[in-house]
Amino acid sequence: MCIDYRQRNKVTIKNKYPLLRIDDLFDQLKGATVSSKIDLRSSYYQLRVKDSNVLKIVFRLRYGHYEFLVMPFGLTNAPIIFMDLMNLIFRPYLDIFVVVFIDDILIYSRDESEHAEHLRIVLRTLRVKQLYDKFRKCEFWLREVKFLGHNVSSFEQSEALLTEAPVLVQPESGKEFVIYSDASLNGLGCVLMQEGKVIAYASRQLKPHEKSYPMHNLELAAIVFALKIWCHHLYDEKCHIFTDNKSLK
Repeated sequence: MCIDYRQRNKVTIKNKYPLLRIDDLFDQLKGATVSSKIDLRSSYYQLRVKDSNVLKIVFRLRYGHYEFLVMPFGLTNAPIIFMDLMNLIFRPYLDIFVVVFIDDILIYSRDESEHAEHLRIVLRTLRVKQLYDKFRKCEFWLREVKFLGHNVSSFEQSEALLTEAPVLVQPESGKEFVIYSDASLNGLGCVLMQEGKVIAYASRQLKPHEKSYPMHNLELAAIVFALKIWCHHLYDEKCHIFTDNKSLK
């Protein structure tokens, strides 16, 4: 159930909290070979509302008035409050082997034995704090990490291609093309390939109006950028495009 709290939100003092930057996330995951993801069940409902604030979030149905005893969805500060709670709980492990984004928890490790210990620590912490996960949405012992709509393996593959020595080949008509594209808060980058061999690289800085784009729009802009500059190669040819943003698929 989600109540319309727009009028309440207008008079609420907004909390400020620094959220995780996607590029910082990728920096943390470098060197990790195995990961697990935990999704908390009805996350906001696991946080109890202070007794003195219960009357502020009363709602009415045709059957009468009701009170939320736990934090409801729709309150302007709800994500920030929950994020602060999660970071407080996992503070000893943040930037070491845990990434938290609201109710999503990512555990990453260099090898399997290390990961087993990291999982035990995180699951024990959740049990002690009486936070419950949605088991069917959890994933364990992953070699390819999809987190916050991004595929880390694809990102690392693009990064490797962009940093290796540029040995380029000539395109061949009739053979399938492959484009790897990526975007960050600074610019767009892409690689054009055939049969695993690089044909061309391209990149550019973000234009002023693009700096306000959400990440999925920047990822789409990287694809459009690649298709425009290599249209003379791609015309009437088959082409596969790989991006690390899940929402574009």
